[in-house]
Amino acid sequence: MAVPARRTSKAKKNKRRTHYKLAAPNVAFDQSTGDYSRSHRVSLKGYYKGRKIAKAAAEQ
Repeated sequence: MAVPARRTSKAKKNKRRTHYKLAAPNVAFDQSTGDYSRSHRVSLKGYYKGRKIAKAAAEQ
């Protein structure tokens, strides 16, 4: 049976099985406002699914 010569540090041990990846945000073109926005989020102009539901950030 193989025995390690030295103890593995925590830094090396934690880097072995990493499957963390950065995912790009889903961006869609909004026809009502004419700009790009993230999916399932209220746009900066206050639109969601083509309908005005909130005051825009600039209006407040």
